Amino acid sequence: MPASFQPDSLRASLAPMTARQPLSTQAQAYQRYYGLDFPARKVAAQRWLGRFEAAGFELVGQVWLPAAPVATLVLLHGFYDHMGLYRHVIDWALDQDYAVIACDLPGHGLSSGERASIDDFAAYQQVLQALFEQGRALELPQPWHLCGQSTGGAIVIDHLLHGGAQSPAQGQVILLAPLVRPRSWRWSKFSYHLLRPFVKGIERRFSENSNDPTFLPFLQADPLQPRCLPTAWVGALVDWVKRIEAAPVSARRPLIIQGQSDMTVDWPHNLKVLQEKFAAPDILLIPEARHHLANELPAIRQRYFDFIDQRLG
Repeated sequence: MPASFQPDSLRASLAPMTARQPLSTQAQAYQRYYGLDFPARKVAAQRWLGRFEAAGFELVGQVWLPAAPVATLVLLHGFYDHMGLYRHVIDWALDQDYAVIACDLPGHGLSSGERASIDDFAAYQQVLQALFEQGRALELPQPWHLCGQSTGGAIVIDHLLHGGAQSPAQGQVILLAPLVRPRSWRWSKFSYHLLRPFVKGIERRFSENSNDPTFLPFLQADPLQPRCLPTAWVGALVDWVKRIEAAPVSARRPLIIQGQSDMTVDWPHNLKVLQEKFAAPDILLIPEARHHLANELPAIRQRYFDFIDQRLG
């Protein structure tokens, strides 16, 4: 852990998100470590960290606000991830003059909770609603676009299928390698039921989930990476998959970007489900792309950003 920031003490030092508290020395060190200060940008965005509560957790959120924002991107990270891994997506959004609001999910990054664990995916919906409330209180500009990677995409999917018509985010929906089922799902469920009575978690295995050769070493050294897969999270996923596959259809038309070399999610099954649940989703398949699209090689990121730009234009 870098000596310049400690997650618990940094979280405790933060004011509510709506206070727009200037960055402390610790907060600056945190943003600098993950590149969230964007030193190469010609015009710096206003940015701050803050606390808010949802689902019994104390969460840490961040906002980046360009000088003349024309819309807002609500950004949700994936399982094991945190906001610090999403600088490329945030940088792209700032190039569009979008404000960005994001938070670390419960048990991830700077937020409270048992690492990478959750008892019920319903808690993630409470987090998203609380994030919307923060955006309203901050008067972030409409339209609000939603973007989720993997489990973040799962949260967005759940939101859209169970109330998306009333969503405050009526802009574009961007799903990066969205989770419906993980790869080898039947084996995962069998292992869960076998292990649940005996263990609370199993050691995490880091995988090559990006073509960028620098990403995996960065993950392995990242002080905010969980080191265990909790069985509670797998149990919550089992229940959530049933909920999604039984959900009503939605008239929304999300943009779905999916790598065909993704070895984390069962993407052929997932795309089939999403094509049934949504009104003609617009899908970009990238043969060489792996799972962590937010941290893929620059050429792959540019390809899907161009795809999104064309549809947002």
